[in-house]
Amino acid sequence: MAQKEEAAAAAAPASQNGEDLENLEDPEKLKELIELPPFEIVTGERLPVNFFKFQFRNVEYSSGRNKTFLCYVVEAQSKGGQVQATRGYLEDEHAAAHAEEAFFNTIMPTFDPALRYIVTWYVSSSPCAACADRIIKTLNKTKNLRLLILVGRLFMWEEPEIQAALRMLKEAGCKLRIMKPQDFEYVWQNFVEQEEGESKAFEPWEDIQENFLYYEEKLADILK
Repeated sequence: MAQKEEAAAAAAPASQNGEDLENLEDPEKLKELIELPPFEIVTGERLPVNFFKFQFRNVEYSSGRNKTFLCYVVEAQSKGGQVQATRGYLEDEHAAAHAEEAFFNTIMPTFDPALRYIVTWYVSSSPCAACADRIIKTLNKTKNLRLLILVGRLFMWEEPEIQAALRMLKEAGCKLRIMKPQDFEYVWQNFVEQEEGESKAFEPWEDIQENFLYYEEKLADILK
């Protein structure tokens, strides 16, 4: 199976946001892409529709998807039981670091040690080995954090290193799940830019259920 970020990192950069490769024929567009900084973390509340449709699609062969998109919900619970929720999304640029790392570096420093946090990630694909290691270390030292990761695709799931990393995530208390069609719809409604004044209904792609079942079986085999 061809996978997302790793094999495609050297591919044409215009493919990473779901842009048409024909854009590379535009000298100005190509110049703009070449002059992008080596690394940038993009944050926001809602991502563009074309980014979602391309990056989150749970295809079996994911060549060209060389970015990680991470939508998050952070629920902070006080001792009195009051819950305050925040949400947003992160994306990484040019594979110098990943969105999982960006969450710990940019969002988590605002956490109050006196509160209990339940964090849910909706990620375009599962963590690489390095990000899994960072997640494990963070969970081990942050006892007031619970993390659920829902992924659209499995990243390099055939590799023994990745399989071991996913099992270690489970052992560290991180809950892992493949995104169901209903989860994609949730992301569409809560994290994707909508037409002004009204929300457009989510339109599932043809093989969304089939691909969910495919990845669900693979993850179950890895974690058993």
